[in-house]
Amino acid sequence: MDLRQFLMCLSLCTAFALSKPTEKKDRVHHEPQLSDKVHNDAQNFDYDHDAFLGAEEAKSFDQLTPEESKERLGMIVDKIDADKDGFVTEGELKSWIKHAQKKYIYDNVENQWQEFDMNQDGLISWDEYRNVTYGTYLDDPDPDDGFNYKQMMVRDERRFKMADKDGDLIATKEEFTAFLHPEEYDYMKDIVVQETMEDIDKNADGLIDLEEYIGDMYSHDGNADEPEWVKTEREQFLEFRDKNRDGKMDKEETKDWILPSDYDHAEAEARHLVYESDQNKDGKLTKEEIVDKYDLFVGSQATDFGEALVRHDEF
Repeated sequence: MDLRQFLMCLSLCTAFALSKPTEKKDRVHHEPQLSDKVHNDAQNFDYDHDAFLGAEEAKSFDQLTPEESKERLGMIVDKIDADKDGFVTEGELKSWIKHAQKKYIYDNVENQWQEFDMNQDGLISWDEYRNVTYGTYLDDPDPDDGFNYKQMMVRDERRFKMADKDGDLIATKEEFTAFLHPEEYDYMKDIVVQETMEDIDKNADGLIDLEEYIGDMYSHDGNADEPEWVKTEREQFLEFRDKNRDGKMDKEETKDWILPSDYDHAEAEARHLVYESDQNKDGKLTKEEIVDKYDLFVGSQATDFGEALVRHDEF
């Protein structure tokens, strides 16, 4: 499957693959864990290292001396201080942690960027995206593969316009990331809900009933008995999904289902790091305060992550 085919499939199902009859399709977007390590500072700071740098980058900590670690950490602090006022706030630290945890998304966007930025101006217009993704497919009203490309393009355009905050139909890298991965951005959550409801709502009444809910995640296989998890999902719908007990899920009920308000791990970790490092207790951190507690942030070694920041300016 080439890039265009992949993206067109993505626009149809937003990364939800077709499932076998007895396999469950999960549409819920869970908040990612910051680390699979136990958060126990009395033993070690491994959890904090994973949270601050990302688990993959944290694996290369052993390469640097404490002196090198402090130097690289100082470079990272400059990146975290978004407003360049010389202080790192809890909010800036939270944003950094979230960004570090989603690095795989940004890598994915970076890998695709050159395919769409046809004029190499550092931006991607709707016209560029449309031409690369659909091209001559729109000229064929009855394609052999069964895709309705015009309908898919309309849906993509709607999402592109939602991601495009300033309404100029030209996406920055951040806006294009929001377009490709809308579930990761608060201001894109309504479009995620809308697209999900359109996929599941087969009778187009603007609501999701029990059979539509079950039908989206389970395809009946002849006369085979329903798996036990399907029965459980029916109970979940009646007891928890359909909050107002009218037999259907509306927009807000669907949002609560696919975008649950999970515990904000990044916010909790940012608060923890500030509490442990804020020597003068003014609620914000200087570079010196962070570097003084470098073992909490990056351990006895840092990582080649600092070099990556300088080379690629990834954050």
